[in-house]
Amino acid sequence: MNTSRSRGRTPKALRTAVLAVLLTAGTLTVAVPQAQGENARTEAPAGAVGKVTESVVRVKVPLPASFGARPAACDWLSYLRYRSSDGPATSADADRILVAQPGILEGAGAFDSVARNTVARAAEQGQHIEFWALDRRSNCLEDHTGVDSGDQHTAVDYYYRGKQVAGRTFAGFVGNDRLGWMAKLGIRQTVRDQYDLLTAELPDQGLRKRKVLCGGHSLGGVVTGYFATADFDGDPATTADAGHNQCAGYFALDTTVSTSLADLSGSIPDDTNLPDVGLGYGVVQAGLDSGVLPRSLSAPVLLNPETMTLLAIAGVGAVQNPGGESDLPSYLPANTNIEATNRFLFSKDTATFLTGTPAVKDFRLTNAAVLGALLDDNSVPLAFLQSSVGFFDGGPIADKNFPAANGSSSQPALFGTQYKAIPAEPHGPLYTWRNYDRVGAADDPNHRSSDGTPFTNAGEEVTDIQELARSLARQPLDFTEQYFPTKLVTDIELATSPQVKQLVVHPDGLTANPTLTVLAGDGLLAGRIPAERHPVVADGYQHLDVLTAAPVQNNGQSEPVSTNLARFARAPQ
Repeated sequence: MNTSRSRGRTPKALRTAVLAVLLTAGTLTVAVPQAQGENARTEAPAGAVGKVTESVVRVKVPLPASFGARPAACDWLSYLRYRSSDGPATSADADRILVAQPGILEGAGAFDSVARNTVARAAEQGQHIEFWALDRRSNCLEDHTGVDSGDQHTAVDYYYRGKQVAGRTFAGFVGNDRLGWMAKLGIRQTVRDQYDLLTAELPDQGLRKRKVLCGGHSLGGVVTGYFATADFDGDPATTADAGHNQCAGYFALDTTVSTSLADLSGSIPDDTNLPDVGLGYGVVQAGLDSGVLPRSLSAPVLLNPETMTLLAIAGVGAVQNPGGESDLPSYLPANTNIEATNRFLFSKDTATFLTGTPAVKDFRLTNAAVLGALLDDNSVPLAFLQSSVGFFDGGPIADKNFPAANGSSSQPALFGTQYKAIPAEPHGPLYTWRNYDRVGAADDPNHRSSDGTPFTNAGEEVTDIQELARSLARQPLDFTEQYFPTKLVTDIELATSPQVKQLVVHPDGLTANPTLTVLAGDGLLAGRIPAERHPVVADGYQHLDVLTAAPVQNNGQSEPVSTNLARFARAPQ
């Protein structure tokens, strides 16, 4: 997270008054009503790819009454369960279970490729492991109905034109006034949710300690750090309930297992609606409770519920007809949010952004090219949304200079390390998409920037755009997160406040178990993790690639993230 925003200074008298009325949040021992009976858990098949079977699991774990009114769906915890089709049907019988926390604005579906690849790689080594991709509780607010139709026009009609799908009408994106219960959905409840899920699914603490590996991607590494240091029964002297005793080891995917956001500088842009945490915990919490502060993280362009839904809709088109010419830009209704987002993503330079000409609808793009333009590291400017899925094809390419900044290989910053490109001819040829494994092929034009530098090469392309489209459009739990709890970030930003410090009951929990750290070579932490942590570096990877990379890379080798995860799961802990 970029914490370079200017912070307002609070007068000493006010700070003293605020300190006197700080909201004491208590310990992690708040009683959670446990669901009982046969309807407390559901598991539904979600298909199989190769020899990896996927299902979606939901476990009823109601929030405490203090959270107030919320949709009934929000009293359930959900995760995607991946396992070897040839392995045991019961999780407790698996050799190992990897449990992964998602990053900022990320849902369980984002782990689809790395989960499948890891389970498959372990099976090749004679191990039957499971991978559980966790969903945050706030994802209960999302409506997948339009995306689940499998048709792009149907999805747009559902979300924007009031048309019914499967007898359901879209109720609209959820406003801040309906998110009151999320004002308390911070790091405390997030780690409590993981503990309650683990104890419900794997009641034997000794088994958890032997078989469960805890970890996450991006912010998920920090959540894992808080989980590792937490105490869940209110008595620090009894450690069977301690977070680090629920895990045999930790894994960090382009992150670190810690209780600090410092390593994740640049993970979200400065124009999100995060409140000024310099005001202190009490003022921030009061603002969230009252609704004066937004309870869900968003930004004017790209990072809000509407545009996160558009990413999934683009994925639907790329699955449905990847090589067909897309009409999505013209089929979408015109509104301020969509127009601003399109200008931000598809403008060649500042003049284009200001005038809106040429617009994205002036270019001919295939459905795959639209998705590539939205998420490829040579197109999208936001580093934490970038993946390496190939490059534009079918026509001339120009430099993209809006936004103008790029990071360096030693400090990727907000915009990443790659040169940005954009189709050069509106109303011209049909721009197609060259998949990751076709970059550098004999027929590749090898487009270069205006200074002669190649935009990309085979070693920097690692993710299959069709796999990415499937993860966006065909998962029962979303790839992206429409309603990310503001409090989860402000809590961690306020790590030195008494209310957050008290959650770190067992600080030695961070080093109590072996840790595997896997970094994207061109990701957010590139060049900033000391060698003594012995990280595995996936060369050419961007921040999302550690989750989305294809099982076989352009060098002919197996994908390194899943290979190392499978090896870590096999190693004695």
